Amino acid sequence: FSAIKRQAAKKFKIPLPSNMHLIKFYHSLLKKGIIKKNEKLEKILIKRKIRSLSGVVVVSVLTKPYPCPGKCIYCPSEKEIPKSYLSGEPAVERAKHLNYSPYLQVKKRIESLEKQGHPTDKIELRIIGGSWSAYPKKYQTEFITNCFKAANAKPATKNKKFASLSLTMEFLKKEQKKNEKAKHRIVGISIETRPDLINKKEILNLRKLGVTMVELGVQTVFDDILKKCDRGHGVKETAKATKILKDAGFKVMYQMMPNLPGADKKKDLGCFEILFEDERFKPDWLKIYPCLVCKNSKLYQIWKEGKYKPYSCQELIKLLIKIKKKLPYWVRVARLFRDIPASKIETGCKLSNLREIIQKKMKEKNVKCRCIRCREVREDFNEKEKVYLFREEYNASGGKEIFLSIETKQKKQNTKNNEERKLYAFLRLRIPSQFLPDEKISERKKSRNKHLIPALRSSAIIREIHTFGKLVPIFEKRKAPQHRGFGEKLIKEAEKIAEKDYGISKIAVISGIGAREYWRKFGYKLKDSYMIKQQTTRFSCNQQ
Repeated sequence: FSAIKRQAAKKFKIPLPSNMHLIKFYHSLLKKGIIKKNEKLEKILIKRKIRSLSGVVVVSVLTKPYPCPGKCIYCPSEKEIPKSYLSGEPAVERAKHLNYSPYLQVKKRIESLEKQGHPTDKIELRIIGGSWSAYPKKYQTEFITNCFKAANAKPATKNKKFASLSLTMEFLKKEQKKNEKAKHRIVGISIETRPDLINKKEILNLRKLGVTMVELGVQTVFDDILKKCDRGHGVKETAKATKILKDAGFKVMYQMMPNLPGADKKKDLGCFEILFEDERFKPDWLKIYPCLVCKNSKLYQIWKEGKYKPYSCQELIKLLIKIKKKLPYWVRVARLFRDIPASKIETGCKLSNLREIIQKKMKEKNVKCRCIRCREVREDFNEKEKVYLFREEYNASGGKEIFLSIETKQKKQNTKNNEERKLYAFLRLRIPSQFLPDEKISERKKSRNKHLIPALRSSAIIREIHTFGKLVPIFEKRKAPQHRGFGEKLIKEAEKIAEKDYGISKIAVISGIGAREYWRKFGYKLKDSYMIKQQTTRFSCNQQ
């Protein structure tokens, strides 16, 4: 294809056309009916295919600078940038250029992804910056309303119109309603915050805003290290926040930081073992951000005084491989390194492609990571391949978590052509503690109707459902796992398990705004920001 481009440029005496230019022209010809759809050509033209190979596109939006309640020694601080972020990071530079306007950040990012050839029908909105829960509630409402406005806007909408609106919760609800049927649907929203800022009041506020996942800055599970780093909270706050978030249906992501002052490789490895063995924790997602020394932090001075020494790159790689070997099937590792420019790192590992290096070394040693991201089907989809339904259960935060997945069946070990188990889709079902059989019946019946969110009373909760592979536009069907009924199979199985195994006829879903129409197809209705279904009881509690 590159050779054809060069020949054309030479023949017509024009500059070499970029793939972004060509795909834009391809779509205009397609729209006019001059040419037919060509998936092979689209595959060639698309830039950074990985951006839409997990079934959604991620749009990151940075908040404006605001005072952070934390005083962490490792946290860098730059003027006019949210604390812990640094100039030079791609998302930071985009936000600065657009004066931190949430409307323009979302709109420009959607336009950029489309120019690169990515479908943008299903958007995961990642709100990054300082501790979200510390920002004024009015700013939070205005920020998210403008994000929805940008997703709902037509391509011809002028950028300046909604750049700085003063909006109320009433406006937010209107934009959320529009987004249920919009071209660019926000199917999930995540925010970053501290564990000690999560409480019942904050939970209710997050649900009004449409948030579905919370990233907690956990860093470690050892109180002595947290104290040494002036974190300002302990492990008990992390455990408490995790429980109330899961009980409200949120997906929980932990941001973990190996190599903090006071830690060593043995302790860091032990930290991750505790993370997935101790029922108080067990996060659904992980971001692993090894500690780095940057100039505008207290840790920089400690390092200069010789009181702190980071791991070498080789030491860090060995540690991360050991960690990845121990990860369970039901966790997804979103990142292994912060996107910080090497020039900003005074000491510590500067390998921006750390994940790729680790994957290569693990492959060389024939070591497997079982996490969700390492098993995603991505482009390796085969319509004729047999897939199977798997069920894995574990206790976490006082409840029972049931992880349902549709995967290929792994071939037996020590045989030729041994294949990886590819993950097509999964669902997380939570059975709250009041439904578990180890409680006294009288106490169980009494506690079923207790919940800070009325819609979740006497209900099992679907906290996450996801089909992987190439993002397929909402009303299309392509050679990819999406829109082939995998989600429906998982939902029916979850409903059956809740009713037959636990005597629960009511299911609640923490649905993203843009996914509400999907749930309505299966008989779910909106109540208190959740999608709810009351099943016709077919199994009695005595059949548990």
